[in-house]
Amino acid sequence: MPENRIHDVFVIGGGINGCGIARDAVGRGYSVFLAEMNDLASGTSSWSSKLVHGGLRYLEHYEFRLVREALGEREVLLANAPHIIWPMRFVLPHHSGLRPAWMLRLGLFLYDHIGKRKLLPTTTTVDLRTSEVGKPLKSEFTKGFEYSDCWVNDARMVVLNARDAADRGAEIRTRTEVVGAERKDDIWEVTVMDRDSGQRQTVRARLIVNAGGPWVDRILARVVGRNDAHNVRLVQGSHIVVPKLHDHDRAYIFQNSDGRIIFALPYEEDFTLIGTTDQDFEGDPKNVAITDPEIEYLCAAASEYFEKPVERSSIVWTYSGVRPLYDDGASAAQEATRDYVLKPDPARGAPLINIFGGKITTFRRLAESMMEYVQDKLGKKSGAWTHRAALPGGDFAVDAFPAEVDRLKSDYPFLSKKQARRYMRHYGTRARVLLGDARSLEDLGQDFGHDLFAAEVDYLMAQEWAREADDVLWRRTKRGLRLDASQAAALQTYMSGKSAA
Repeated sequence: MPENRIHDVFVIGGGINGCGIARDAVGRGYSVFLAEMNDLASGTSSWSSKLVHGGLRYLEHYEFRLVREALGEREVLLANAPHIIWPMRFVLPHHSGLRPAWMLRLGLFLYDHIGKRKLLPTTTTVDLRTSEVGKPLKSEFTKGFEYSDCWVNDARMVVLNARDAADRGAEIRTRTEVVGAERKDDIWEVTVMDRDSGQRQTVRARLIVNAGGPWVDRILARVVGRNDAHNVRLVQGSHIVVPKLHDHDRAYIFQNSDGRIIFALPYEEDFTLIGTTDQDFEGDPKNVAITDPEIEYLCAAASEYFEKPVERSSIVWTYSGVRPLYDDGASAAQEATRDYVLKPDPARGAPLINIFGGKITTFRRLAESMMEYVQDKLGKKSGAWTHRAALPGGDFAVDAFPAEVDRLKSDYPFLSKKQARRYMRHYGTRARVLLGDARSLEDLGQDFGHDLFAAEVDYLMAQEWAREADDVLWRRTKRGLRLDASQAAALQTYMSGKSAA
């Protein structure tokens, strides 16, 4: 039987767009129910290149509006989440056989000035023969440019949006699949199934937001009966992780002879992240995995620039995701627009609005655009608010992160500086909730290895919807890069026991 309550907005999908919309909507006074069939950020939103950026290469495709909006959002998000987002300088070596130096400089000049840049420094020219950033590169690269963008912990961005939404009153259900939806006049009756227990429930709502990402067309077909739906172009992007290739803190952006670019990014202190690829994908997005040609491509593209070749044998981890780009008919996967498209379902009765495409950088603006549709259908409650609202744990100034690490270390002197820094990077000021009245490492409980203690796992289960070891290891903390199989198994045993208790 349907529950008596009627929610204003039912969101399908717990990626960055779904969680961002849920947060914005509940903060305006709408009642919200969000269902995610797996874990939060378990799809596209945790398999990105981890950048909050304008998209320098999109200038070549004349997507000036998208770049301008993304550059503006870069500073908004940095100010609202300085624990999980931070500035990063990118080195672009000039390759004599590719784009001329004047073209690169012109593009970077536009990049510096078409957005609302206040917090980040401008582009500079770099002599790679004398600068430390030139040392890891082949000697033929003598000139480059250094510009600003930001790094983001993408999976944590998703979870913190969900946490804030829940704190404001939204109902967030993970491992809950939408298996049917039926219009009853102006109300949706949505059938959801708990994927662990198999139990079904009917939830009523006035409006549905389909933020299913790669599954958006499948949701339209299977849930709503729109078997003719074909709106997304699935594009696979893969990354490789290797032991760190240099000691400085800058990233690299490399041009390739095929017109594409790849990044080589400092990752989790001890690694370098290299990606991404762009190729069309057919099949079920849950089965996406890096291919041998992608591995060869990334190794060869990075080895074109680095003095020490990147070998397949040095890869410690790979990941792949499927980007649900709006099918605009572009001939090549890398040319398909990264802009978002919101499309209301034309059927009469209770409204359904679908999301296609988008970038992690513009999720907040996408949510604001969605709110215009929601207000039009359900009536306006209150106005935009997220542009000046810190995400949980991010309530400190952009330049105050080092001071916040010192404060945490002072409050919990048993922590090493490295531990205090990691807790601040993951949880910001909410690290104190995690640590509570602990006065020693022993007070943090079982040690699973590499400073992952039971207190953190308990916090993630209680506050951040973590249910399985992979939720903790690969989305909430990235400790999976360091823990071995026996340590991961011990974590799963611990979490299974907590869930059963």
